[in-house]
Amino acid sequence: MKRVYDDPADSDGARVLVDRLLPRGVSKERAHLDQWLKAVAPTTELRTWYSHDPAKWEDFQTRYEGELHDNPDQSAAFNELEHLHNDGRPTSSPPARSSSTAKLRCSPNS
Repeated sequence: MKRVYDDPADSDGARVLVDRLLPRGVSKERAHLDQWLKAVAPTTELRTWYSHDPAKWEDFQTRYEGELHDNPDQSAAFNELEHLHNDGRPTSSPPARSSSTAKLRCSPNS
């Protein structure tokens, strides 16, 4: 996993953005995306509630896992991301500027 702000590398697999919006200051061309899975991203309501507050991180993960489980569109998009992972080596690109919050351990089947 790498941040969308990071430059692509030869070792990257398919570059997949997992966000509903293209991050500020990053064009589609600069991101070198192979796929943009908007539906995998947390809902606007959840993102607004979270507001990048580190104190809410664990609760955010739990709520996001619930979204993936309960929303068929998000679950299908997550499954597509899993298939990309199983078929090769995707480079997921969450929009987080901080690498410490760029990774989620989620499954729509939890």
